[in-house]
Amino acid sequence: MSRARLFFSKYGLDLLIVIAAVESAIATALTDDPGHPTGVWLWLEVLAVTGIVLTLLTRRRFPFAAPAVTWLFSAALSFADGRLIVDKAGLFLAGMGAAVLLGNSRSDRQARIGLAIVLAGAAIVVYNDPFHQPGEMVFTPVLFAIGWLLGFALRQRTERTEAAEERATRAEREREAAARVAVAEERGRIARELHDVVAHAVSVMVLQVGAVRHRMPVTDTEDRETLSNVEHAGRTALAEMRRLLSAMRQDGEELELLPHPGLDNLDSLVDDVRAAGLPVKLEIRGEPFPLPPGLDLSAYRIVQEGLTNALKHSRASQAEVDVDYTDTELLLEVRDDGPGGPSTEAGLGHGLVGVRERVKIFGGDMTAGAARTGGFVLRARLPLDGGGR
Repeated sequence: MSRARLFFSKYGLDLLIVIAAVESAIATALTDDPGHPTGVWLWLEVLAVTGIVLTLLTRRRFPFAAPAVTWLFSAALSFADGRLIVDKAGLFLAGMGAAVLLGNSRSDRQARIGLAIVLAGAAIVVYNDPFHQPGEMVFTPVLFAIGWLLGFALRQRTERTEAAEERATRAEREREAAARVAVAEERGRIARELHDVVAHAVSVMVLQVGAVRHRMPVTDTEDRETLSNVEHAGRTALAEMRRLLSAMRQDGEELELLPHPGLDNLDSLVDDVRAAGLPVKLEIRGEPFPLPPGLDLSAYRIVQEGLTNALKHSRASQAEVDVDYTDTELLLEVRDDGPGGPSTEAGLGHGLVGVRERVKIFGGDMTAGAARTGGFVLRARLPLDGGGR
């Protein structure tokens, strides 16, 4: 059934054209009107009416010329035999189909020319019919003009559909491009923060190595030289790290001189959100222990993003923050009771993009969405990999 449906959707109209051509040829060959030609002239008429209908098979390659030729040849043949065109059902269907195709022309100019061809051709065919009635001079052209209007309306609908599809495709491309830019910006921001953390750690290492070297006996030249080389390598790495940080910072972005926050600063963050008008309940589960600086900073940023969404976008009346310390992972959850979620219009959803990228760095996972009981929930799992203790 699917193959048959596919065949008829692709070739159904062509099959109908062939059937109309066969009907017109048989009707022409079997006609017994008085004065109708016989012999060679009869077969010439059979070939002519068949060719007129089959011309529509070329409509894909010649969308304007094919239906126009159908009408022009029909009008021309009516001068040779006034009854040749008017009494064939296949020719009527071909004429109506040609009128629809002319109305469906992509060019407004061609469509208007096509309407003139349809009206003039129909009037000529009716006029050359020796048995025509006076009212047919108006009714028949108007009937085919309605077919032209149908084609014109279909063209308008097709153009609107194509325009809508084009807008949707363009919007999808813009969303994808915006998403890529957002991911790149968030990755850059995360990288700058983590580079700050690494740079701080390297600075501490260099200072400690230098302190140890200065406390060593002067006679221990070999160890002092080794530590001096380590200190020099550390200072070189620190200089390169700072140069990289400077290159990664955006124009106008100042160097952060204050220490980066961590989960120890959650109380201060919660107080700030409460002062902004959103009641927040903070619950810590498990026994807190020192976390790696990068993971500690990322965990703080995740909670900060969840509370920012609850405060600015969710229209919530309260929020809750759960931090669960386990032996193998850190679990974070921020939920609110608001009807809305994080905004993806202003800012292109950078916040959740940042959360996703931070979680990915540490091999964790996250979920964000509406809760079954209402409100919005952001959950994140950050593996510790044994480095937290």
